[in-house]
Amino acid sequence: MSSPTAAATAPLDPRRWKALVFICLAQLMVVLDGTIVNIALPSAQRALHFSDGNRQWVVTAYALAFGGLLLLGGRIADKWGRRRAFLTGLVGFALASALGGAAVNTGMLLGARALQGVFGALLAPAALSLLTVMFTEGKERAKAFGVYGAISGGGAAVGLLLGGVLTEYANWRWTLLVNVLIAAVAIAGTLMEVREPAGSHNEARLDLPGALLASGGLASLVWAFSRAESDGWGSATTVTLFVAAAVLLTLLVVVQQRVKAPLLPLRVVLDRNRGGAYLSLGMAVVGMFGLFLFLTYYLQVVLDYSPVISGVAFLPMVAGMMTGSTQIGARLMTKVAPRFLMGPGFLLASGALVILAQIKVDSSYAAVLLPGLFLMGLGMGTAFMPAMSLATRGVKPQDAGVASAMVNTSQQIGGAIGTALLSTLAASATADYAADHAREATTPAAGHLLQLQAMVHGFSTAIWWAAGILALASATAFTLINTGHQGRSPHHDGADQEGPVLTVVH
Repeated sequence: MSSPTAAATAPLDPRRWKALVFICLAQLMVVLDGTIVNIALPSAQRALHFSDGNRQWVVTAYALAFGGLLLLGGRIADKWGRRRAFLTGLVGFALASALGGAAVNTGMLLGARALQGVFGALLAPAALSLLTVMFTEGKERAKAFGVYGAISGGGAAVGLLLGGVLTEYANWRWTLLVNVLIAAVAIAGTLMEVREPAGSHNEARLDLPGALLASGGLASLVWAFSRAESDGWGSATTVTLFVAAAVLLTLLVVVQQRVKAPLLPLRVVLDRNRGGAYLSLGMAVVGMFGLFLFLTYYLQVVLDYSPVISGVAFLPMVAGMMTGSTQIGARLMTKVAPRFLMGPGFLLASGALVILAQIKVDSSYAAVLLPGLFLMGLGMGTAFMPAMSLATRGVKPQDAGVASAMVNTSQQIGGAIGTALLSTLAASATADYAADHAREATTPAAGHLLQLQAMVHGFSTAIWWAAGILALASATAFTLINTGHQGRSPHHDGADQEGPVLTVVH
């Protein structure tokens, strides 16, 4: 076993910055897939003639596999090797995307989407854990996580633009086939540039009972929120799924306390700072997913923007995200405690949502949407980067994969909650507004205007709620997180950092 002193003088991999490019490229592909396919759904539905019910499953099949298998994927990366898991995830994701792009019927498309979720659950935690074990020096870690955070946060908005361009000017199939091109570049780069530090594998036996409980519990939870959006919170299916998720996840906690080599060591999530990072990240994603959902509809249905112009409209958010991650978060992370970046960042994003909640049927893009989107990106970028770094900081090298998986899990669950909860609130507010103003629909034109006004009122109401949730994320970061700045080596302040120190294999 190496000593901490030896660790300080251990050579860093000279290819780590080139490796970062290909790790981020793979992460971009996974994040893009969360939004790029959504814009293509109407075209795919017309081409393959599937029902509205099956349309939802194109999204849900991916979310269930991805959300349900993330913890298992993270532990496989720890045990099997992160580089190997990363390459396997890339190849599998590319093949699944090719299968979906070539789909000739609904079953083929749904199967491809589920396979994308399976390999995405292996790829995403492997990518973040590679970053975690390759960049251990404070300032370098800040820069690397700044780039990674910008990609993770802004990729969803880029997906809206790319999905619109491909759907409008090429074919809906290219929203899936583009992954093959991205993966091919990432695979070639990984083979040439990515090397994993030695001594970071987890040699313990895989916790199969924990894997089954975690996968079943998380999949049930994601599915429950999906059904709540379509069937209502009180439907028998929704309630049954929530109960099943609660039972399975409770059993998971019990099992993890008893087994020798748990799938999810509870020390990873019970650490005050990491737990605060997971919780605040999850709440922040609730608000961000709601924003994408409602503003996409607002731009296309109310303002009558084309899919491409709708995607372009989100670019100020990407610019804000890049600025917040690389120019604020990365520069200050080694000097300022995480809560003094995360708290104000989430609070700024909450304020941006307050601006966006002012939307009307005839709102000016420059006056309302442009400043709101830029400030939303700036706040989230400032907060995301230190949050992601903190969430994986100080864990044993052998637990880096599962700690990284928890970052993705908190975001996946946050996205599912945001979509279901905020959609329900928007629908209820829309129905109430339409009922209260029904007497104003005296002509067809007035009726159409009322329909748009009711829709915008529903969107505005949901965005107000999202602003409140982001303010709560800010309060959570301020309250729970109490660690100092991240400019020191992780083992100085990491609660779990016993065990071997890494040396780099060249």
